[in-house]
Amino acid sequence: MLSSLLVAILFLVTIFSHSKALRFPQELYNFSSNQIYVVDNPSGPASSSASPNPSLSPVSPPGSSPLVPALFIIGDSTVDCGNNNFLGTFARADRPPYGRDFDTHKPTGRFCNGRIPVDYLALHLGLPFVPSYLGQAGEVDDMLHGVNYASAAAGIIFSSGSELGQHISFTHQIQQFADTYQQFVLSMGEDVAIDFISNSVLYISIGINDYIHYYLLNVSNVQNLYLPWGFNQFLASTMRQEIKNLYNMNVRKLVVMGLPPIGCAPYYLWQYKSNKGECIQEINDMIMGFNFVMRYMTGELLQELPDARIIFCDVFQGSMDIIQNHERYGFNATADACCGLGEYKGWIMCMSPEMACRNASNHIWWDQFHPTAAVNAILADNVWSSRHTEMCYPMNLEKMLVVQA
Repeated sequence: MLSSLLVAILFLVTIFSHSKALRFPQELYNFSSNQIYVVDNPSGPASSSASPNPSLSPVSPPGSSPLVPALFIIGDSTVDCGNNNFLGTFARADRPPYGRDFDTHKPTGRFCNGRIPVDYLALHLGLPFVPSYLGQAGEVDDMLHGVNYASAAAGIIFSSGSELGQHISFTHQIQQFADTYQQFVLSMGEDVAIDFISNSVLYISIGINDYIHYYLLNVSNVQNLYLPWGFNQFLASTMRQEIKNLYNMNVRKLVVMGLPPIGCAPYYLWQYKSNKGECIQEINDMIMGFNFVMRYMTGELLQELPDARIIFCDVFQGSMDIIQNHERYGFNATADACCGLGEYKGWIMCMSPEMACRNASNHIWWDQFHPTAAVNAILADNVWSSRHTEMCYPMNLEKMLVVQA
């Protein structure tokens, strides 16, 4: 009881001492020149895993022009870049050591030591980093390269993650996208807006909180209502309908991400008292089942929706390749988080720089649930070009854009 009270007090002190919402660093992008500027903050925390940068250097996206007009992102903490900074919630990453190895060496709201997967994908597409929906002025010019609607703790089920406080649900994020689309119609005209949206990429990464904060907690006695397979089918059917709703808003290029192996996450290794860092198979079996259903559903939607281009990327498969071949990828810490407390650093969440390891680049896990930027880079490369392993079906994103062209 005393330890639980201590954790609660630490949560409150950490959140409210950093209650000021942070805008996405404007110095990182320049829409007119389509260049991303990296600012090295000399006063930022030093880290041996951070890459040295000049004080102001352009990072030019590959290619002379963007491959698509924009990148839109819907999801949870795997891709939240700062929306939860503006919400009353425990699910926030607006404090150090989060962001210590990011381009600015400052926390931005990303649940990572550095970049998240969509940051790397934006560069592959020739786009700037995509700004968060909250914290923007709402001007169309600020959204021309895309918008990130993702919110940490959000799930496919509306109430998933609600015990952590406010979040933007999956359905609400899609409504925000619809509002953005209407702004484009009013600003550009309907024909131009339709062409803009249909040629852009929409990236979805959501669903893990429906297990972490709903099914595995047996909220509303859900485990008596659904066996894992039935729960997977329920989530997939909801996702299917929302993808159809996006299609009706002229979205034609979709990347649907599967779920990662949270049975290998430090939190569950600690909770289930894992032996020598072995993954919790019963949890991973649920995740594999969901990904199987989602991959099958993607194939059905490709047949059902004319001119749609949808790929499903199995994050479980890509992540297990990294875990099982960690030495080849340069990782020597596969079970312990870089930041946290307790066995596997999975007991208490990452809340201060003192809780973090010195070098995150040799860790697979950054905190209780989220991978390091090094892992995010590998997974993003796989989504883009299957560089390390095939994990996207029926093809990777690069091939999808070539086929579409």
